[in-house]
Amino acid sequence: MGDIVVLLKAALNPEMVRSKPDGTLDQDAIPLKLSDIDRNAVEEAAKLKQKLGGKVIGIMVLTVGPMAKREKDLKMAVQEALAKGVDEAIVVADDRLTPGDQVQTAKIIAEVIRNSGINPSIILASEATIDETTGQIPGRVAAKLGLPYISFARSIEVADGKIIAERDLEEELEKVEAELPVVVSVTQEINQPRPPTLIQIRRAARKPQKRLGADDVKQAIGTKRVILERRIVTINRKQQIIEGSNLEEIADKLIEILEKEGVIKL
Repeated sequence: MGDIVVLLKAALNPEMVRSKPDGTLDQDAIPLKLSDIDRNAVEEAAKLKQKLGGKVIGIMVLTVGPMAKREKDLKMAVQEALAKGVDEAIVVADDRLTPGDQVQTAKIIAEVIRNSGINPSIILASEATIDETTGQIPGRVAAKLGLPYISFARSIEVADGKIIAERDLEEELEKVEAELPVVVSVTQEINQPRPPTLIQIRRAARKPQKRLGADDVKQAIGTKRVILERRIVTINRKQQIIEGSNLEEIADKLIEILEKEGVIKL
């Protein structure tokens, strides 16, 4: 069994969105955190390592700058991944690479894998990150490395150089098989991430971390993304109170209001 690679992201925390007075997104005021479904990918990697052996290597590319504001959040995201089961972390962080997009990020990850002596049997990723939710990165990485790609896996089994995965297609489940090495994106249903123990947290600080910059991934650098504007969508609620002597009367009034608003047609 070769290495198990987990793709990680220090993502904008959607629970702490901030806006400026003009309604635009105050991105610099939003902290970063390890993307939620990345925790499921790390948990699955740890389970595979326990069963099959190998080493779990986490790769993180910082896509949100500036570094001066993001260093603490970045370190905490990496430490969390190390505490949860990642053996070694490779972090690419450089203001010359932010704001990053999916194309450049996938190129960087592929270049790091090729040039860092990593021999992956499985590359695990989340189905999507919590901030941009494009779900593009694992598929793009697979294409760059010329590997098969299985998306939306809710369960996986590895044996005899093959992987069998059950894919969640929302309306149905599909079972697929592929030869290793392979790239797999997982859903939250695949497992229940365990909180790290105190010993794991203490050991995380001693695990190896490698920091790379733009000069280390020159071949992956393309045209830098320019974000013109991001706005907060605001909803002004009418806060209308419906009163009645019984539930039927209240329901009739609610239906009447919804019909006037064009929400329903009777």
